[in-house]
Amino acid sequence: MTTVTPGMERVDALMPLIEAGRAGELADGIAALHREDLGMGFWFDGGPGERLRDAVTRAPAAFRVEVATRLLSRPDGERVAGTAAIITDDVTDAWTPEAAGAFLDEAARQWTYCHGRLSFILRCRLDAGHTLTPEQVAGVRRVALVGWRREVVLAPLVELLRSPLLNPGEPWADRILSEELDETWTALLEHTLTASGSKPSARWARTARTLMDQAGAEEARARLTGWLALVGGPRSLPMDGYEHHTDPHNAVALRGLIWLLGCLPAQPGTSRMLAALAESALRKVPHLGPRHPPTATSAIHALARLDGDDALGHLARLAVTVTHKPTMKVLGGVLDAKARALGVSRDEVAELGVPGYGLTEVGRLVRTVADATAELTVTAGKAALSWRNGRGRTVKSPPASVRSGHAEELAALKGVVKDVNKMLTAQCDRLDRMFLAQRSWTFATWRARHLDHPLLGTLARRLIWLVGGVPCLWAGGALRDLDGAQVRPAPVADVRLWHPIGRDPDEVLGWRHRLERHEITQPFKQAHREVYLLTEAERAAGGHSARFAGHVLRQHQLHALALARGWRHDLHMAVDGSFPPATRDLPGWGVRAEFWCGPDHRNGDWTPSGAYLHVVTGELRFYPPGAETHHDGFIDPRHSPPLPLTEIPPLVFSEIMRDADLFVGVASVGTDPTWQDGGPGGASRDYWTSYGFGPLSATARTRHDVLSRLLPRLTIADRCFLDDRFLHVRGDLRSYKIHLGSGNVLMSPVDAYLCIVPKIGSGAQVFLPFEGDQVLAVILSKAMMLASDTAIRDPSITAQLR
Repeated sequence: MTTVTPGMERVDALMPLIEAGRAGELADGIAALHREDLGMGFWFDGGPGERLRDAVTRAPAAFRVEVATRLLSRPDGERVAGTAAIITDDVTDAWTPEAAGAFLDEAARQWTYCHGRLSFILRCRLDAGHTLTPEQVAGVRRVALVGWRREVVLAPLVELLRSPLLNPGEPWADRILSEELDETWTALLEHTLTASGSKPSARWARTARTLMDQAGAEEARARLTGWLALVGGPRSLPMDGYEHHTDPHNAVALRGLIWLLGCLPAQPGTSRMLAALAESALRKVPHLGPRHPPTATSAIHALARLDGDDALGHLARLAVTVTHKPTMKVLGGVLDAKARALGVSRDEVAELGVPGYGLTEVGRLVRTVADATAELTVTAGKAALSWRNGRGRTVKSPPASVRSGHAEELAALKGVVKDVNKMLTAQCDRLDRMFLAQRSWTFATWRARHLDHPLLGTLARRLIWLVGGVPCLWAGGALRDLDGAQVRPAPVADVRLWHPIGRDPDEVLGWRHRLERHEITQPFKQAHREVYLLTEAERAAGGHSARFAGHVLRQHQLHALALARGWRHDLHMAVDGSFPPATRDLPGWGVRAEFWCGPDHRNGDWTPSGAYLHVVTGELRFYPPGAETHHDGFIDPRHSPPLPLTEIPPLVFSEIMRDADLFVGVASVGTDPTWQDGGPGGASRDYWTSYGFGPLSATARTRHDVLSRLLPRLTIADRCFLDDRFLHVRGDLRSYKIHLGSGNVLMSPVDAYLCIVPKIGSGAQVFLPFEGDQVLAVILSKAMMLASDTAIRDPSITAQLR
């Protein structure tokens, strides 16, 4: 009995069309077969599709070209491009200019184009004296640079395509192509296309400066900043799947333009733009990773060429915020070179590199613009700009005289606000990491670099410091101890950040009460910082802690958090045979922490690039630096055993456990209201319930402690009370329980789940004694909303309250 392969009968019906020379009908038939999922065996390994292609390949060259051209002219031409390439692979001289143009148009519509004879097609077009469209030129250039089957003979042909200088399709390149450039600017643009390597050579920079001198430095700055401001915008010529990619030909010119900007005299606006370019280039594209790291590297090297505190400040800020490993390495090398040039350590570069941004006192800048007064103030870690008009009245926006006659000064002030806010975020993270860095200063140095620094002072004056061994906080224009007495240390007294571990409990509670009484919001948890002590189970286990094992986490969120906290973490991929742990090196303490995670096969979904969406947490261990701990992603007993947890310094153990708690608290699917059904197949329903409403973690217990003192001050105090896990809220329609760990809500009468999806940035606008706990802010926001449940208008919520 003969087996009939799907599609075989239609293939047999198409065969006569080859001999009859009916190219159009044959192309329609081939395209129809491609629209069906007939499997790889249909098109290869002797299948009917391969038999059809072989038959077409034996036809005359002109007929094959006509079939291929008709295939590619279809709306779904990309689907059949492979077959079109195969049936014309050996054609060299039968291409008509029109057919060649059709192929080049197809190449222009794709990011890259797989055709083994593109060089012959291009030669046919050029020999016929036809000019390629800019889009065709762009398509051929991309094939020459990144095409899978690009040929050696294609490269010299591409060299003949001198116009346009840039490929169209990206806003910044389109702007340049639309402008009329004189000989000097044309020469400058051609010079950018020679920007090879990661940083400019001395010879390249000399030529660039000569050309920019001819163009004029200020004109060069204005043009370059105008062009570069458009980098990263949506493509003007969309290409499915490549909207965020930088054209490989344009990438060379972009690198050169960035280098040109770095060759100009330093200005705050120049440094700001270069730093913004680096950040934009490293912005993550879903399922693809950073948008274009080479652009970030170019911007960093350009920043390194600029003199002054402003450029150094942006480099220091990027060193704290960048998590892309290769870029981090580049930044490290640049900052090491700066440290050697200044004769200081890397840590000191991070401090010395924080600009004052023109602030005339800690957290304040006042500037007269026209007949108005601008005041920049930093309050609770955020900079804001306010205005007074000529009569001294506070106004909501810049007066008309400023907007119309002083636009540049206004833009500069807005730029300062933006820079200050970015720097505050970065420096807050840097200070938070100092507990494990064991950083200390003499009092005189610390006072100059932190306490009295016009920007860092806004952070330092809200933190508790050990000054000469005495815990103190800035208040009333002086450093004061817990009792309010002024502390007058010697200039050489030792200064370091105060940490609650190992301190007397009454002292810790005293600082917490003082912050809350005076409504001082710390830039991160310090007095209220969670302390993690060894449990009896961990003492008995010896070398590992399972305190945070068994949690289902969103892997990409875990990845971002781990990198931000100074951990090394590689995304676990479905194609990998090993799954190494997240690690954090602490060479100053002589240990390395490892937090083990593995793919969640119950929710076995992954991104198009193959990265698992979810992982399950395992044990946390400590090892000596350089110890071999695993083989093929599994703990190998033949390698170094973990260090006993009793030998880990309490501060190190507490801070590492705090990181693990943070990873779970932020990345757990238990905090996701859309997972109430347990995720794919309901596999995590029990976990979601146990995490979303179970016992509190150390972080959640801190929220309980804060709320116990904060609630009496709220307007809804008479409608709320706390138990061991929940904040209870009495509304007019229902009563509610908000879990202090997950923020999930249950409502009376039968503890039904109430799904409330918080909006980005949502949170109660009330005093909190520390920044950074978004869940606590959301809990308070939900409590205030539910206490007035009759005023809720969101239909997604009101439908659940009926």
